[in-house]
Amino acid sequence: MSSKSYVVAIPSYKRQETLLTKSLKTLIDGGVPASKIYIFVANKEEHEEYKKHIPKEMYHELVIGVKGITNQRKFMLKYFPEGQEIVSIDDDVEGLYKSKGTTKLVQVKNIDKFYKEAFERLHKEHLYIWGIYPVRNPFFMKDTVTTNLKFIIGTMYGFINRHNPKLQPSKKIKEKEDYEQSILYYMMDGGVLRYNNITIKTKFHAEGGLGKIEQRFEANKEAAEYLEKKYPQYVSVFHRDNGMTEVRLRDSTNKTEKAQNSKNETRKNKKSTNSKITTEKIKNNKTEKNV
Repeated sequence: MSSKSYVVAIPSYKRQETLLTKSLKTLIDGGVPASKIYIFVANKEEHEEYKKHIPKEMYHELVIGVKGITNQRKFMLKYFPEGQEIVSIDDDVEGLYKSKGTTKLVQVKNIDKFYKEAFERLHKEHLYIWGIYPVRNPFFMKDTVTTNLKFIIGTMYGFINRHNPKLQPSKKIKEKEDYEQSILYYMMDGGVLRYNNITIKTKFHAEGGLGKIEQRFEANKEAAEYLEKKYPQYVSVFHRDNGMTEVRLRDSTNKTEKAQNSKNETRKNKKSTNSKITTEKIKNNKTEKNV
């Protein structure tokens, strides 16, 4: 599938104004054609409200999905066919930024170009999901694109659609679904693609999420403990100064990014070799028949 064929899927609930002034503005100003943009809302009432407030020229389709961000993401997967290139983005993203050294961030003007290049690289690496650096701080960012196990933040990421239930995070947790999704893609494909020099401006835990800080603390604790228990080879738990429970991902099968890149090269060579072997078998069979 050509990288020109990507679509943008935006789940949104009761935040018409936020969507209009933030993510939609970011995408349109960044050169993303409105013909690629799909907005997913919870019900008919929400559909009518969004239709009133969002100019039709800013999107391609306003889709009635289901309520709840986790359920809506699953709905979006089924809505699009397998093989479709999809950018999933929250409704409150104010811009994409690229790091320049350890002290400066420069806004990415041509977002459409970045999306196309990201999918092209995904195909080149024989992987299925790409992401960005999760923290808007150039001091920690690096001018690298990696394929080992890294956290692919759910606020904005791209993927090649597969209707595979093994790639869907568990219903048991209300937080950190994107951590589990990162692990599941890594386990299935042998890597995830992350741009460590690209990040976004957004407000995490904005109104419309879980709400009270106590609820977030408890939800994070439950999710972290679940992930550590289910994926002990990839997850370690730690606590921030404020008491929030968090997790770190580690690539236990590859100690360094160099080792991971070697693994990816081996994977690609293996696929190429298998393809050559198959071609040779076909040629040999035809020759035997002719003889």
